Amino acid sequence: MAYQPLEELLPKASMSVYRLVRLASMRATELATTGVKLVNVPADQKLATTALDEIRAGKVIEKGGDIFTAYHNEKNKKNGKS
Repeated sequence: MAYQPLEELLPKASMSVYRLVRLASMRATELATTGVKLVNVPADQKLATTALDEIRAGKVIEKGGDIFTAYHNEKNKKNGKS
């Protein structure tokens, strides 16, 4: 498993380990269903690690208890939603 620096990840989750784990697990579940990755990663990398990489890159954030990704933003623009 790749090293994930908490110093970079915790600020993305309001300095809460609970929020970070929840956000990463929600994104990993979404990755399992959609397969749409927002960062370049090796094909054999675990989904949880990919989720943490996306969070660290700022591609996945938490909004109102749900996750918000660049993928959702592009999908909503195409569908005419805001």
